[in-house]
Amino acid sequence: MTRGSRKTIGVVIAIDTNLIVRALTGDDAEQSARVRALLGEEDLFVPTTVLLEAEWVLRTVYRLDASRAIEAFVGLPRIRLEHPQYVSHALKLARAGFDFADALHHAAAGAAGCDSFLTFDRELAKLPQTEAPPVRLL
Repeated sequence: MTRGSRKTIGVVIAIDTNLIVRALTGDDAEQSARVRALLGEEDLFVPTTVLLEAEWVLRTVYRLDASRAIEAFVGLPRIRLEHPQYVSHALKLARAGFDFADALHHAAAGAAGCDSFLTFDRELAKLPQTEAPPVRLL
């Protein structure tokens, strides 16, 4: 996308994974304070890929209930998501015990109108068949 054809999303500032991590963990007092101040002052755009990485970092590095932390973060009033419907779907399935990343991939496939979602992941294949698209083992 060229600079002149920039798509307007109604928000000016996009944030990276490390800002979400600082906001949720407080592991660096100075940076955490800066992020928390920003959260109250600006509308912030969060790309779906940033949420995916943040969930992974919070779960694997910080050993947090990452889906619950992400859910709290995206519920903040000034947070704007790239694909809120994907994130909502992924968080719903994460609450039911599914992996957040797998659920996010599944949501994207459903939004694209795919007929099925193929995987080798037996846990993901346990997704209720009421969820579209149906998950099938290869």
